[in-house]
Amino acid sequence: MLQTGRSDHESAEAAQGVTRYSRSIISTLMRLSREPLLHFALLGGMIFAADAALHPAAKDEKVITVTKALRQSFIENFDEDKERTPSDDQLQKRIDAWVASEILYREGKALAVDRGDEMIRDRIAFKMQLLIFDQIRIAKPTEEQLQAWFAENHTRFDEPERVSFYITPPTDQTTAQRQLDDIVQQHESAELQQQTRAILARPVASLAASFGEDFRDALLSMPHEQWKVLRSKEGWHVVRLDSRREGALASLEKVRDEAARIWQTEETRKLAWEAVKRLKASYQVRYEQ
Repeated sequence: MLQTGRSDHESAEAAQGVTRYSRSIISTLMRLSREPLLHFALLGGMIFAADAALHPAAKDEKVITVTKALRQSFIENFDEDKERTPSDDQLQKRIDAWVASEILYREGKALAVDRGDEMIRDRIAFKMQLLIFDQIRIAKPTEEQLQAWFAENHTRFDEPERVSFYITPPTDQTTAQRQLDDIVQQHESAELQQQTRAILARPVASLAASFGEDFRDALLSMPHEQWKVLRSKEGWHVVRLDSRREGALASLEKVRDEAARIWQTEETRKLAWEAVKRLKASYQVRYEQ
């Protein structure tokens, strides 16, 4: 009798447990049913399933290999400071995330969801560029190569002529003249003082593009530390030239390391572009009229 009582009691507890578990499942499903992401996932699953049935993939396309190198990369990149390594559970989570990403990528490619997406197109093209660059090895330039290259590119290292000056916002000629009078008499408004810009160590070669050639020539002919009305492409200004520093030619000996790095970068780009042109030879480019 005692054993029967315990059995009945245990059965009742089990039934209650099943009921609570069932209610928990129902509650969870009802909560998830209100999640938009679940709807998207279910719809995506249906699309993928239908496509898989209509277009079965080759056997190799369903094989995902987690290589030793990949596992090692997850371990090495787990901590930027290289002070911690992932636990087995943490490593497995990263692998699971990568596998899930790989599955979605392959299924998406099969459905051509990348077609017409410029962002995906650019990312894949950029990755191909990196793969091409990674295969190129350029030796350090010889002395003759470096000297010849520097002779053609020394302006990239030369110190340009620079000027520093103050300039008021653009306006009409009459207003600029009145502002000049106020500045000379030290009666300029606080607003004008705040709006007046200090342009420091500006390369002379860049002045024409920003202000115009006439402004550049007039500025360079001004005496130092004197205010004057000048006209730029934007209008009339009150300007004061503060300093002018002459340029200097660069010496290869002083920039040898930087010049060699730039030379190697440019040579690598040349070879990479040649590789792209070889790939292009197998394509036919058509232009719609």
